[in-house]
Amino acid sequence: MEVILLDEMKSLGSRGDFVKVADGYARNYLIPQGIAVKATRGNRRQFEEEEKLRSVRENKLRRQAERVSGKLAGVSCTIAVPAGEDDRLFGSITAQDISSALREQGVEVDKRKIVLEEPLRALGVYTVVVRIFQDIQTKIKVWVVRE
Repeated sequence: MEVILLDEMKSLGSRGDFVKVADGYARNYLIPQGIAVKATRGNRRQFEEEEKLRSVRENKLRRQAERVSGKLAGVSCTIAVPAGEDDRLFGSITAQDISSALREQGVEVDKRKIVLEEPLRALGVYTVVVRIFQDIQTKIKVWVVRE
């Protein structure tokens, strides 16, 4: 049976590939799981239309992300927190704290888009990556100062 893959599968191929598989594998696993559909003329046309719409939607989101990236390029935020004698913070600065500081400046950034390998635990200047869209990211400066 020939099927159209709706998701990427390592063993079969990537999204949109036309693959010939055993009838039982298609009927019992691929189609019920929503991984593939039978490759009929109607399904092919429907898949092509959905791909066009998906491409247009993705391009629109990409353009919006590039605009946001340009706006964020020169942004920096300052976070004042209590610190000990050796410049260690009593708590830590998380993505939520950075998002809140940016929101106070009028820049709306979701905390899930801020990439921190680990929370900031000392005073100083940090460069933080904000992943806006799939491969579009920008860097902002975060100043952590003593309160």
